[in-house]
Amino acid sequence: MRVLGISAYYHDSAAALVVDGKIAAAAQEERFSRRKHDAGFPRHAVEACLRHAKLRLRDLDYVAFYDKPFLKFERLLETYLALAPRGLRSFTKAMPLWIREKLFQKSLLCRELAAIDGECDQSLDFESRVLFTEHHQSHAASAFFPSPFQEAAILTMDGTGEWATTSAALGTGSRIEIIREIHFPHSLGLLYSAFTYHAGFRVNSGEYKLMGLAPYGKPKYRGAILDNLIDVKSDGSFRLNLDFFDYCTGLTMTNSRFDELFGARPRRPEEPLGERHMDMAASIQAVLEEIVLRLARSLARETGRRNLCLAGGVALNCVANSKILRDGCFDGLWIQPAAGDAGGALGAALAGYHLYAQQPRDATSPDAMQGAFLGPEYSQDEIERRLRAAGARFETLDEDALLDACAAAIDRGEALGWFQGRMEFGPRALGARSILADARSSIMQEKLNAQVKRRESFRPFAPSVLREDAPSWFDLACDSPYMLLTASVAVPRSEIPAVTHVDLSARVQTVHRETSPRFYRLIERFKQRTGCPVIVNTSFNVRGEPIVESPEDAFRCFLSTDIEVLAIGNCFLRRAEQAPALWPSAAQEFDDD
Repeated sequence: MRVLGISAYYHDSAAALVVDGKIAAAAQEERFSRRKHDAGFPRHAVEACLRHAKLRLRDLDYVAFYDKPFLKFERLLETYLALAPRGLRSFTKAMPLWIREKLFQKSLLCRELAAIDGECDQSLDFESRVLFTEHHQSHAASAFFPSPFQEAAILTMDGTGEWATTSAALGTGSRIEIIREIHFPHSLGLLYSAFTYHAGFRVNSGEYKLMGLAPYGKPKYRGAILDNLIDVKSDGSFRLNLDFFDYCTGLTMTNSRFDELFGARPRRPEEPLGERHMDMAASIQAVLEEIVLRLARSLARETGRRNLCLAGGVALNCVANSKILRDGCFDGLWIQPAAGDAGGALGAALAGYHLYAQQPRDATSPDAMQGAFLGPEYSQDEIERRLRAAGARFETLDEDALLDACAAAIDRGEALGWFQGRMEFGPRALGARSILADARSSIMQEKLNAQVKRRESFRPFAPSVLREDAPSWFDLACDSPYMLLTASVAVPRSEIPAVTHVDLSARVQTVHRETSPRFYRLIERFKQRTGCPVIVNTSFNVRGEPIVESPEDAFRCFLSTDIEVLAIGNCFLRRAEQAPALWPSAAQEFDDD
């Protein structure tokens, strides 16, 4: 049985393919369109999934969409009626699009599917094969079904789905039962996004910046938030005071009362960050951690389950995740690496397979996500052909020579573009589309932020460490293959300053020989050379651009930054050897991401 999952029309559209219960492929549309957080129909991602599995649309049993448009429309109407006449302008802007397209999404999806690969054959009955899952059901399925647990509690937290913003569920075998929900407009994700907006970062994109900024401040406003903005119960359930927010009307996230409470208007993106912004980030981070921990503890007591699965955008907050892990209220914790809306495509496909088609589940795999390496890959011949067409100058090495050259480059303090195997699914680069560097360098964080990534100076970088060496370098006793947990650095900061945040923590990736063999061997070779099993790993992109997908994307990014060397497959490139005519004539400007 073959089920295609799709998420689209809000942000981070994606496609995922499940074949006989196994995740065959998954990819985000932004990687192909080169538009950050692309919300359009994920045509390229669908084509990539089908191409990998050597399937055509006619071979699919079902196509599952990640939410239910009629329920979302109901929420839009009820919210407007409750707040009218506020929000009239945004309501009148939204209605034509809903009536023309979103309300009749099955027809829209069928038209988009029929246009793929020239399959306009009217005999293809898409209507009978298109399914719709609820938004939080998709998230829950993406969290539980790939997990190694036969039984687990499931906690989903995000901005909003149709109505639910926070949901608790029970996963057992191939079944999921949602047992509790908190509904819009009361939303932990939207509360955090309100502070993201006020700090001058982009909503649905800059929340991880706020998390990275938090350790620079003090939680001075924690009391003000709990006293004025949100009423939190002992079990973690909550209600927001909507007098301080405007997101229900669709105009802005916060209003003048919010500004008065914190003594400042929202920061403009071009303005410098000050102590107040850092303290506000620290404060909302502290509140979020407290609420998430209360929810987890309550769920453990209520259900008696010993394992917890997390999904939804809030599950990308690795600091909050780590609080749950260290608290010990659950024995096992598994977090969907594509926890946001992109992962909804995968959840929809899995829900279609297990919940709708009632197919059994095999929970024996230790990593059904396969390291999240679920995207396209390129053969060595194709890489060489594409690089030659782009005018690249390179040498082709065998694996030993390539690993030696790359380890030596990192040891010399050079930034290495690393493009290998199948592309990652989700927001993190995990060693397939990465920029790698020396974690021991005291100047590397500044160099990468300023000269390579071209982003804010406070932004931290993650360490990738050989799994067996992780406990010696970080206060981490479990696997963290998806960079979704933080840990204290267990060695002096001076040993790996490039990956040690201001609060002496790091967002750790444990690298496993089985799921990422070449990346593992590279770090192993670096350790043999230096004695250090830790390197810097950041996504292969620059500010405002998606992570690279193709060899051409990688080559362009390589030339437009100060990355010194690049490894694509077995091809090794040095920036200094590239034709001057290909280099950008001036520093490229990038939009905020």
